[in-house]
Amino acid sequence: MPSPPNDALIVLDIGKTNVKLALVDAAGRLLAEARRPNAILHDGPYPHHDTDGIWTWMLATCRSFAGQARVTAIVPVTHGATAALVDDAGLVLPVLDYEADLPGLDYATLRPPFAQTYSPPLPVGLNLGRQLAWLQHRHPAQFARARQILMYPQYWAWRLCGVAAGEATSLGCHTDLWDPLRQDYSALVPRMGWQAQLPPLAPPWATLGMLRADVASATGLSPACEVLCGIHDSNASLVRYLGPAAAATPRTVLSTGTWVIAAAFGAGLDGLVEGADMLANTNALGQPVACMRFMGGREFSLLAGAHPVTCSWGELERLVARGTLALPGFADGGPFAGRAGRVDGPAAADASERFALATLYCVLMTDYCLDALGALGDITVEGSFTANPWFGPLLASLRPQAVAYSDDASGTTCGGWLLRYRDATPLGAGQPMPARAPDGFNAYRAAWRAALSRSSQPTATKHAPVATAVRPRSGLGLGDQTAP
Repeated sequence: MPSPPNDALIVLDIGKTNVKLALVDAAGRLLAEARRPNAILHDGPYPHHDTDGIWTWMLATCRSFAGQARVTAIVPVTHGATAALVDDAGLVLPVLDYEADLPGLDYATLRPPFAQTYSPPLPVGLNLGRQLAWLQHRHPAQFARARQILMYPQYWAWRLCGVAAGEATSLGCHTDLWDPLRQDYSALVPRMGWQAQLPPLAPPWATLGMLRADVASATGLSPACEVLCGIHDSNASLVRYLGPAAAATPRTVLSTGTWVIAAAFGAGLDGLVEGADMLANTNALGQPVACMRFMGGREFSLLAGAHPVTCSWGELERLVARGTLALPGFADGGPFAGRAGRVDGPAAADASERFALATLYCVLMTDYCLDALGALGDITVEGSFTANPWFGPLLASLRPQAVAYSDDASGTTCGGWLLRYRDATPLGAGQPMPARAPDGFNAYRAAWRAALSRSSQPTATKHAPVATAVRPRSGLGLGDQTAP
């Protein structure tokens, strides 16, 4: 049987909620896609990722893709705040879930100052340095046995080709491990003695090697298929904006999924506030980018409920007219970490109104973050919120900048593709969002912000007063890419 004629690559996209494989041809056309939930397992020493389940599923899915195109490369793209400890045989400890509690460690005395890392102190394991210090403290023998500390995209690259590498976008996303101004490791690394376990750095587009022979056999892919170093998912969403022309123009990119991350090209780092989940990420070119974030997809899911139903415009109008306000926060992290989320005013009456309330909440939180960040230039929304018909028009009604929806529904697939085809022009130019707002929406925003200033008391307990926690589902403005 002759080989399929068209060249393509596979993007392995591991978000916090879902794992996706996308087969994309050299022209940027999506040929095939498959996804599965990203399960957290509780059968080991701590909550951890199902790496074996992902691996088995990935091999089988790659085999199904192999007959559809000549796959010449695989690009790993994953959420942040995650690392793997490996020796020559594989994992020496399960890959820790960043939402796990990490008791018994005074990490505050270890971490470098914000002025060095631009990495804010975050709850649970969202600072990767805390995870590594905790693992070293709780499991010293296994930690010492690890030959490599691999960021999560590079762990999958290592499994595919056997070559270990480090990479700055994953090292530089609120890990405490990275100095974004120097583009080098922070003082935490030598303080903890981790230098020898961190592999040499490579750019995200670097070819680390070819598929291992057993992987090629299991997938049906060519042994000449290259494995790229890979990239942090929110930074994958920024790759299309890093060309010379784009970089010269201030703009803001909203990477949306489990996390909503506002990345403001052209905004300085001096305005970043340590206690507001503001940070400097490092982009694929090794440049610091001012960012602010909140767990928007997770909070949308909690507010919208277990069976989301897309609302009508009339339901948005009714909630605004009634003055029903959802006030942060409903998940860990974000500028209001430590506050318990609540709903003021008449409760949403049904699933459609809950969807409307969740949409209004995410719009107002995004608008708040953009103001705090000093975001400049046009705003492009990447990722799963582009499936929400009202998020963009509502946001556009509040902002002085133009707002557009990206044509890339995941935000990360295009970025992974561009790592292979770096001189290519992505398909599509995005869809401008016309501003549209219910009557009284500016007053509604003012009431929401006034309620924030009255709600200053922190609490360690998070709760969702209108819904139970559910896993976000794609197509409803939820989703899973950008994690950290």
